[in-house]
Amino acid sequence: MINSKRLINTFTSLVALDSPSLDERLVCNYIKSYLGELGITAEEDNAGDKIGGTTGNLYAYVDGEIEAEPILFSAHMDTVEPAKGKKAIVHEDGTITSDGTTVLGSDDLAGVSAILEALRTIKENNIAHRPLELEFSISEESHCGGITYFDFERLKSKEAYVFDMDGEVGTAASSAPTILSYTAEFIGKAAHAGFDAAHGVHAIKAAAEAVTLIPCGNVEEGVTANVGIIEGGKATNIVPPYCKIVGEIRGFDENKAFARLDEVKKICNSSAKKIGAEVKFESEKVISAFNTEDSTSVVKRFKKCCSEMGLSGKTYPTFGGSDNNVFCEHGVEGIVVATAMNNCHATNEFTTVDEMTKACELAYRLMTTKD
Repeated sequence: MINSKRLINTFTSLVALDSPSLDERLVCNYIKSYLGELGITAEEDNAGDKIGGTTGNLYAYVDGEIEAEPILFSAHMDTVEPAKGKKAIVHEDGTITSDGTTVLGSDDLAGVSAILEALRTIKENNIAHRPLELEFSISEESHCGGITYFDFERLKSKEAYVFDMDGEVGTAASSAPTILSYTAEFIGKAAHAGFDAAHGVHAIKAAAEAVTLIPCGNVEEGVTANVGIIEGGKATNIVPPYCKIVGEIRGFDENKAFARLDEVKKICNSSAKKIGAEVKFESEKVISAFNTEDSTSVVKRFKKCCSEMGLSGKTYPTFGGSDNNVFCEHGVEGIVVATAMNNCHATNEFTTVDEMTKACELAYRLMTTKD
């Protein structure tokens, strides 16, 4: 029943719109107009004003004919850079790519397209569906910065399907980690590097030793860590008085993640103290872990619909964060559904017509099931 050609037209139209994080206005307007054609009124909040963006999160409630609890369907409107001037190229074999100079944006415009076309299929064929809530967020790629400011009091749903996962359609992430971010600023003392170096305190050396000692990668079962940014120094003839490192820790067990954060802080303090530098250490919990058991109805429903389509219905943990972390934190139990995105966050990102059609059909079945 899914109109694949129309689905791909929607996707390519969305891809052609610039939508980097904090500037999702064009995509937001497109979705508003699309939903309006279906008789669905979407409301935009003021999250953009709070985070310095051009757009707010988009929300809509769609009353249903099936007497059942409402379900939330969500996807995000932003894409990672390079995101400007995108163009979707549909190849003869059904593969869809960018021209290689930008990301494609299937993360997460494939998810947006699947939800929209599923709704159009339902509406134009007068198919009964359960009550639905729709949420299209901003700035998800910036550690879910947009959904954080969504008014969760307006949600009626207790279950959610977040269409925002890579991998084979018919799979979903049922758990994801807490993510902690930290910044360590090493403060030394400037001096002329040629004739007065002994009076300087080398902030980069302190930071470099810390980075060497900080465990990175899979540091223990269920915990990863990384130092992703280091910057400092002014000129080659100046002992650098300042250097900053920025990193993160992810863990399915929040206590283990915080224990690793304490370890990083101690390493930074020790490395600074060795050479007489100081360190200013700041951290924050970006998102909280979630774990949705296979015994829950949101997973059982997903597996049932997948089985009807001949899909695996496999659920698994992911180290990636998503808006679902935030939904679960506010009492909405959900999973993150694969939506035909591959090699996301890279210029060789791709999707396929076949997989996108499957993702759309899965959304359609989830929207129309009575279970």
